[in-house]
Amino acid sequence: MTLSGREVADLLAGHDLRPSRALGQHFVVDPNTVRRIARLAGLGPGDRVVEIGAGLGSLTLALCETGAQVVAVEIDRRLLVPLREVVEPAGATVVHADALTLDWSALLGPATEADGIGPRGSWSLVANLPYNVATPLVADLLDKVPAIARMLVLVQREVGERLAAGVGDRAYGAVSVKVAYWARARLAGSVPPGVFLPQPAVASVLVSLERRPTPAVDPTEVTPEALFALVRAGFAQRRKMLRRALAGVAEAGDFAGAGVRPEARAEELDVVAWGRLAACVQRRRDRP
Repeated sequence: MTLSGREVADLLAGHDLRPSRALGQHFVVDPNTVRRIARLAGLGPGDRVVEIGAGLGSLTLALCETGAQVVAVEIDRRLLVPLREVVEPAGATVVHADALTLDWSALLGPATEADGIGPRGSWSLVANLPYNVATPLVADLLDKVPAIARMLVLVQREVGERLAAGVGDRAYGAVSVKVAYWARARLAGSVPPGVFLPQPAVASVLVSLERRPTPAVDPTEVTPEALFALVRAGFAQRRKMLRRALAGVAEAGDFAGAGVRPEARAEELDVVAWGRLAACVQRRRDRP
């Protein structure tokens, strides 16, 4: 059983609460929607799933219905009492924490080779993410939390399009390259404003991310830090040709060695091409 819009409204009123604008709170209050999200996440008994921004527990209950082990993270201290009342009887564990500063290794345990990334290995993340932190949070989790092998996140449409974009897509940018380095991402569906309380003024989408067994670019060829620094520099002046956008960083020999046209623009390079260019820059710099 999940929560209806009336039940969420009653919980808020009963605890004298209002959704926080500062925290970007928009609670999903449609039972069909939360069950759809749980279904798209592909969860079942024996799976482990962490939810960020559990709110009042509507999605949490749908995740519990799958039989998975659920850890619900919530930053808003005001919501902890009603959240625990709703989801702990269903078997969820509630953690009061800021997901941007949380010690994920302590909470989930380190990823091990035995965990793998198969359907019953490691952790899944399923979350209705606040719009103001969605991009840095997904990027940080990909960078720093290998125990999370799969994600299904509900985000603002523009954010979702950037996360899942590829070469040739209007939304393609530096964060798209970072996501592609760590994971395979796709848009998994749209969610209308009417299922939220309060209703947002923007459209929302679901994004599915599955962590790659190994990064798209060999980290022994170029470190992720060096790669992403080059990507950020290129997209910082995305309308310029790369030979100008990367002036003082990449030289003619680097472009030639990577097989990348100096006249190309940042948006024309996929993650593998960025990796080749960054590797050439790093090898040149490492020469004695």
